[in-house]
Amino acid sequence: MNLEYFIAKRLITAKDYKSSISAPIINIAISAIAIGMIMMIVSVATGIGLQNKIREKIAAFNGHIIISNYDNNQSEITLLPIEKNQDFYPNFNSVPGVGHIQAIASKAGIIRTETAFEGIIFKGVGNDYQWGNIKEYIVSGKLPNFSKNVTQEVVISQFLANRLNLKVGDSFNTFFIKEDQNQLPNVRRFKIAGIFNSGFQQFDATYIIGDIRHIQRINKWNPNQIGAFEVFVKDFNKIKETGDQVYKKTSSTLDSKTIIEKYSYIFEWLQLFDFNIIVILVVMILVATINMVVALLVLILERTQMIGILKALGANNWSVRKIFLYNAFYLIVRGLFWGNLIGISLLLIQQHFGIIQLNPENYYVNQAPVYLNLGYILALNLLTITICALVLLIPSYIITKISPVKAIRFD
Repeated sequence: MNLEYFIAKRLITAKDYKSSISAPIINIAISAIAIGMIMMIVSVATGIGLQNKIREKIAAFNGHIIISNYDNNQSEITLLPIEKNQDFYPNFNSVPGVGHIQAIASKAGIIRTETAFEGIIFKGVGNDYQWGNIKEYIVSGKLPNFSKNVTQEVVISQFLANRLNLKVGDSFNTFFIKEDQNQLPNVRRFKIAGIFNSGFQQFDATYIIGDIRHIQRINKWNPNQIGAFEVFVKDFNKIKETGDQVYKKTSSTLDSKTIIEKYSYIFEWLQLFDFNIIVILVVMILVATINMVVALLVLILERTQMIGILKALGANNWSVRKIFLYNAFYLIVRGLFWGNLIGISLLLIQQHFGIIQLNPENYYVNQAPVYLNLGYILALNLLTITICALVLLIPSYIITKISPVKAIRFD
């Protein structure tokens, strides 16, 4: 039988345990650990969740790597075409990290209705376009089908639809300005097949998605001329390495740029979340540890006579210290239990009901996204237990200084 564990268990289950002098301090220590765990779980889940969601949205509308002409670097629209027939298309087999590649083109235009008008960028896509990337953002209607003849169907953002007072099934005229401004603009009449809402204001306020063949005809391109290639990588964590390989494998007349380079201001902002998460983890673990140290010291002082008796009976210092460390470990586990239960419950509520809403103009999402992963939750718990256990060895050292004779007479 483990004598130290047996004594610690009897101390915890004793009737006078809850009514002792140390009870309020113990409750505070448990609460501090629980609150700290809640804060850590929530901060990591929402921080990583926000980072992942914004990355997904940017990639859904741009791909992970954009291959284009050098002339197009400073513009969201296609200035000069590139040939669709490339060694890396339709399968980028020379770079293992590439998952998919698709051809696109874009052109600026103006949508005009009877009551309003809006400047837009018409993004032309073809049969190779992965609609699954934006399917989750479709709020009404359906996705258009570009597999047959040139279609007039487009997907428009809810932001533009509301400003133009349009809905699924409505048709509207779009004017595309020619390079020669003295000529009349090209007019195309499109029909809304679906409406999307990404929550990313930069895309929602600008883009509509339609058939790439409209741009090819307006610009008088042949069917093999497109504006750019969008490349999707298999592992976002290796996007820089994959981007470098893609750049080396493409023609010297073409440029490739990752979305981290294109939207550097967004990804630099996202990196601040990593720092914020680390600060929260350090502060919460520090607060929990300090409270546990205070609780352990109070427990030792409250049981000074018991320590003296155990030493008088032959117990060594380490055995007595283990009794109080077992006691402290029980308090830590109890605090972690409530912290995990409450923290995970809050995240599940947010994940399913989206109670906490965010301003998409500032955070690029409509609600706080949640990333739930058993791995990081276990890591946080192990980290807290390990640090607390190591730190608690220091105050337990005070037991070695307690004299049995003085302790038995201690009052």
